[in-house]
Amino acid sequence: MDNQRGPRGRDHAPPRFGAMKIGRISGVPIYVNISWVLVALLIAYIFRPWIEQEVPGLGRWSFAAAFGFAVLLYASVLVHEIAHVLVARRFGLPVRAITLQFLGGLSEIEKEPETPWREFAVAVVGPLTSLALGGGFGALFMVTAGPPLLELTLIQLAWANLLVGVFNLLPGLPLDGGRLLRAGVWAVSRRPHLGTAVAGWAGRLVAALVILFPWVFYAGTAGRPDPLYIIWSIILAMFLWAGSTQALMSARIRGKLPALQARALARRGMPVPPELPLSEAIRRAQELHAGSLVVVDGQGRPTGLVSEAAVLATPEHRRPWIPIGDVARKLEPGLVLSVDLRGEDLVRAMSGMPATEYLLVEPDGQVYGVLATADVDAALARA
Repeated sequence: MDNQRGPRGRDHAPPRFGAMKIGRISGVPIYVNISWVLVALLIAYIFRPWIEQEVPGLGRWSFAAAFGFAVLLYASVLVHEIAHVLVARRFGLPVRAITLQFLGGLSEIEKEPETPWREFAVAVVGPLTSLALGGGFGALFMVTAGPPLLELTLIQLAWANLLVGVFNLLPGLPLDGGRLLRAGVWAVSRRPHLGTAVAGWAGRLVAALVILFPWVFYAGTAGRPDPLYIIWSIILAMFLWAGSTQALMSARIRGKLPALQARALARRGMPVPPELPLSEAIRRAQELHAGSLVVVDGQGRPTGLVSEAAVLATPEHRRPWIPIGDVARKLEPGLVLSVDLRGEDLVRAMSGMPATEYLLVEPDGQVYGVLATADVDAALARA
């Protein structure tokens, strides 16, 4: 399974719960989630009978050999993800991380491609890589006259990679084929969010077909599907349905983003010295109908922001004795945004450093006002 998503932040991802960092490629960290072990053990369980049949006499080592096959298969999935990352980086798209997890790989691409062609290129390279790996392993099998275990591993890796490549080309999000469908609709309609919606609904259709596949496959026989295959199809379908649902939600939200403008949502920020009592700062803000408080130094330069939550958390009887600077958040670079930001660029900038308030400045550095996250959420809800 393959998936790509565009979260927030920078190329350098923090440590993750339940995941282990195993290396980097092109500056992008690679993680292995603990859930990978479960699938690797399942693959080993499925592959072991073939090994025992083709290579008798291994005894307990047959499971170790089967687990080794699972590791090699996931290494192929990693190559698939690396292909996505290299093309994305070639187009200047930041990538947060690669994660090997329960159902395959995840390339965390921070930003959506700017054109349908780039979307197509980033998406298609993964399945093509898997198909190429399948062909390569198949060619090695044809020319190899080695131990039976080696030959069995090569042919199974060939089929597995071909299956991964073909499956990922199915036209529905969150699969690569869904991104190809999105690129096609985007290119024709010039509406990327319409492409996401179409590919999201197609993903739900693919999820339904995945559940039906074991039953259709055995329909012409007297047998019934193996319960393991039924369970596996349900798990895959749940993953696809969740991914397509997330894509549809994203399409709805992104369709509202053009209405967001930092300048239009800005609150008036009242400058206050850090030593001013909190109660007096609140009184002045109410008197001047200011929506926010900006702490400034002796030269009038902003140094901190006072959130509404910090004010409410301070009991009224203590406010006359607490300097406003003691409840202000230090003004870090990520909290200073351009007042000209709008739409997806605004949301991405806010996601880089989550906060309740941001200082908005003009291109020349002059303070314009304060942007409250609550106001952005309300604007999205109204759109």
